[in-house]
Amino acid sequence: MIVYLKGKLVFKDPTYVIIDISGIGYQVKISLQTYSKIKDEEQVMLLTFLHIKEDAHTLYGFKEESEKKLFLNLISISGVGPNTGLMILSSLSTEELEQAIIQGDDKTIQNVKGVGIKTAQRIILELKDKVRKDSLLDNATAPQGFMKQSNKTREEALQALITLGFPKAAAEKNIATVLKKTGNEISLEDLIKASLKTS
Repeated sequence: MIVYLKGKLVFKDPTYVIIDISGIGYQVKISLQTYSKIKDEEQVMLLTFLHIKEDAHTLYGFKEESEKKLFLNLISISGVGPNTGLMILSSLSTEELEQAIIQGDDKTIQNVKGVGIKTAQRIILELKDKVRKDSLLDNATAPQGFMKQSNKTREEALQALITLGFPKAAAEKNIATVLKKTGNEISLEDLIKASLKTS
């Protein structure tokens, strides 16, 4: 699995970029919001998702972790493929889309080309709790300086627990329980260890 690409931006277009890494050019599809964040950069690092079909291997790239997460949530929904997911993220910012999902605003999502009423309602139905939980976790009171660090630590701990065989819901619950007791100034290793012991 290609998790990220870091290299020289040799071509950029609002829908895709080509990144040169040691003389190999990788074509990566991107959303408009990622394009607006990297359009002035020469060296770039994009988080990636590799979509494999019988006739194509396509890389999708994201500047922000939050956008990649939303993209993966979107394509987990029946009827939403990677291109539709990218279209939604090009039409609405991460914040706008999360807001529409939380508020049950299917009209905003329907405004995206190629998204009908049933798909918009399915997106809201299936992602409402996920998005609400994520935004509550992101807005949890924390000293501003630790905010990004603690979110990153929590994400890494979650991935580690899932890799170790924990169901995602149980892993999230354990991490939240530990963070409630310890606050956000806990190392990744300690957070994983404590989460493993939490039942």
